[in-house]
Amino acid sequence: MSKSHFKQYRRKQIAELRPYVPGEQLNERVSISAADRDAGSPRVGDMIARNPADHDDQWLVSKDYFEANFEPVE
Repeated sequence: MSKSHFKQYRRKQIAELRPYVPGEQLNERVSISAADRDAGSPRVGDMIARNPADHDDQWLVSKDYFEANFEPVE
């Protein structure tokens, strides 16, 4: 692993997310981190995010991370 230091960055764009549906079979297009899998994801309250420029690029966002970092755009 690199010895460089992490820095904080703010996102510039709107995110596209939808709820995970319990029992939904997620295909290989949806990335799930090892940490999220180890924590029991996918589970109720998790969200599926996608890249607005490439809808095939999708990943799971845990419920806790989503609630701490996202709010709806109205």
